[in-house]
Amino acid sequence: MKKIVVLISGSGSNLEAIAKACQTGNIPATIELVISNQPNVKGLDRAKKFHLMSKVIEHQQYNSREEFDQALLDQILPIEPDLVILAGFMRILSSNFTDTLSGKLINIHPSLLPDYPGLNTHKQAIENGDLMHGVSVHYVNSELDGGPIITQGALKIDPSQSEAKLINRIHKIEHAVYPKVIADIAKGYITLKGDQVKFESDSNFGPNHMEFFNV
Repeated sequence: MKKIVVLISGSGSNLEAIAKACQTGNIPATIELVISNQPNVKGLDRAKKFHLMSKVIEHQQYNSREEFDQALLDQILPIEPDLVILAGFMRILSSNFTDTLSGKLINIHPSLLPDYPGLNTHKQAIENGDLMHGVSVHYVNSELDGGPIITQGALKIDPSQSEAKLINRIHKIEHAVYPKVIADIAKGYITLKGDQVKFESDSNFGPNHMEFFNV
């Protein structure tokens, strides 16, 4: 069984989707630790619900980004995880952190990258009159939301819908796509070689893969 560490900052809905997939065996891995940079968030309650070990490391308690990231690494590296998953982790990570975990660190971002790195992606997509919106799962490097893309999930924007409704639809895509990617990585079907994502024939995904969702 592969070992996973999950980093969160908020509600932890992706954490729950991943934990369920591990529990059912769809992901052949165990979540060894959940780390939140914020106390008293719902994601910590979700970790408890699945009997997962969790720890709070508040970034506000550190003098620099590098000191905080080193505190994260001090907790993560002894576990020797096969994969470190950013699941709504709202911190920009230092190059030392991303370099140390290169090839083991993945993120899900709520836009069709390279469009809209950073925050407020849903608002930007609506205000710009985009026809499509979605999510991107990617390996993490030192560039903000810039690592090699594994897959994307897309939907058609309904201009009559609110931003809150669009966010809810995007979450449904996240919960469908992220566990499947993690499962393929855990099975060795997806790997990172240099800056290129490699897919085995058994993978659910492939180069330039995008799936359209009617949610």
